[in-house]
Amino acid sequence: MIVKSSRILLTALMCLSAWLLMGFSSPSGPVKATWVWQTELIEDGGKNLLDFAQNQGINLIYLQINRDMPASEYEAFIKNAHADNIAVHALGGDPGWAQTKHRDRLVGLVDWVNDYNNAEASDAQFDGIHLDIEPYVLPEWGTDAEGVIGTWINNIQAFLDAAHASGSKLDLGIDLPFWFDGYTVPDQGDEKLTEWFMKSFDHVTVLAYRNTVDSEHGIVELARDEMESAQRLGTKVLVAVNTKQMPGEEYTSFYGSGKSEMDQSLESLSGALESYTSYGGIAIHDFRNWENMPDGGEPGGTNPDPAPNPDPEPETPSDGQVPDPDPVDRDKQVRGTYVWEANQVMEHGQEIIEFAKEKKLNWLFVRLDLQQPVEAYRSFVKEASAAGIEVHAMGGHPIWALTESRPKMMKLVNYVKKYNQEVAGDERFHGIHLDIEPYVLPEWRKDPGHLLEEWTGNLSAFVQEIKKDSNLQASMDLAVWLDKYKVPGTEESISKWMIDKMDFVSLMAFRDTAGGTNGIAAVSKEEIAFANELGKPILISVEMKDSGEGNHITFAEEGSAYMEEELAKLPRLLADSPSYTGNVVHAYDYWRTAKP
Repeated sequence: MIVKSSRILLTALMCLSAWLLMGFSSPSGPVKATWVWQTELIEDGGKNLLDFAQNQGINLIYLQINRDMPASEYEAFIKNAHADNIAVHALGGDPGWAQTKHRDRLVGLVDWVNDYNNAEASDAQFDGIHLDIEPYVLPEWGTDAEGVIGTWINNIQAFLDAAHASGSKLDLGIDLPFWFDGYTVPDQGDEKLTEWFMKSFDHVTVLAYRNTVDSEHGIVELARDEMESAQRLGTKVLVAVNTKQMPGEEYTSFYGSGKSEMDQSLESLSGALESYTSYGGIAIHDFRNWENMPDGGEPGGTNPDPAPNPDPEPETPSDGQVPDPDPVDRDKQVRGTYVWEANQVMEHGQEIIEFAKEKKLNWLFVRLDLQQPVEAYRSFVKEASAAGIEVHAMGGHPIWALTESRPKMMKLVNYVKKYNQEVAGDERFHGIHLDIEPYVLPEWRKDPGHLLEEWTGNLSAFVQEIKKDSNLQASMDLAVWLDKYKVPGTEESISKWMIDKMDFVSLMAFRDTAGGTNGIAAVSKEEIAFANELGKPILISVEMKDSGEGNHITFAEEGSAYMEEELAKLPRLLADSPSYTGNVVHAYDYWRTAKP
């Protein structure tokens, strides 16, 4: 018995040693993975994220890398994840990484991960690297897909060479859409593109975005070819589903089904695929949308939108102190849009500026990555300023309405104020714009009054902080139907309170006609009346994104020329409303790809 116990102990110690050496690169049993695109969620050890992961049985996290975040943040998070038996793979990617000119950025991800891992103990190291590169959204794909694939493969080979040369044991994975099996590798005969990736990576994640499992066009059918190819090649496949709200394409997401129904479908999916030796598990895209997904099948909230502002800054006074921008000039009609992807300003800033010039824009709401240094935004804001375009920093999330999330809001305020203090006058942001839509939270359905109380408290704190030592403008998006709600404990409309609190608001008047009883002007009348009474400017936001709420919500079906015709009618329709200051279009990504 003693000998047997000793052998058991020795075996356990050997397994533990191997585990410590190998890390978590391949979770035992089927994988359940998710993407985390908001790197800031790992701050303070990532407790909320890991609690969610534990509750949902996640054992692999694809974590987007912000190379400017302190290593100590990653160290604490990965240690906590490993303690919960969750592997962490460094996530990176951009469509441009398929282009030769951006090869160094792709290879640089390998170098960054290796440098980090070499400096950390085994329990704080990344277990793998995961790539999300979608070159098919590049303009070049439509005219020369084969050429794009060729440079992409060359870049990927450089990435693989760097990873293998380092001698690390990192698990390498990549996202692939299910329809890639229709493409072949240039100059390689009939070799399928998906099979090339399968032979090159340790695992692939197939994006089989549908909300049914075994229908004619369901997930199993879409992933079948990939499962069979991977089985023949000895590669593991994760099958990915989507939880993002997809207006007009509801069949591609489980959002409308709700969490419970999705869980049942995923259990059925695993049962249908487990006979394949290539089946590695399931991945759910992505954490943020999954977390905010309705528990039961129900439609989501409204779509986000932007806002307006001032003239170019005055010249630097003789004392060298540059004042903040002036308040909104109501004699200048605003034409603006939202830039929601934080990385676009750094990676495609020139394209945004050129688009703004083409559309004669003078206003941009730009979402910020708060992990970026000051230098990341200076040149963009300076060039925009030279073109007569105001740039307002933007941020927000439904949970920012909760008192417990107030520090997240203040982090944005503090970042922008510090940034403005360190840069020249023509490099400064003009204001901070919030997009907070708490009516998509479960708390809204349970107790909207209490949530409104927390939301208004946070907005008051936001305005108070932004006005300390700065002339930054405070603004926010406002849904047209909020005027039906009252400020807790009063008879005042919540819309009127918010218009009064902010320097200006952007009213989400999502309709595709200017006039009529249900047009843009009509649905805006209550808020515009409040703004007229209070002497506050108001912007009208319109939608260019496909909407599941009906074609009357968006200009996506009609296109940009029709939208311009309708917007041109608003100055006449609102001629008696001095508060009306201009229009913003939601959003840059949808507008630039809209119908002419």
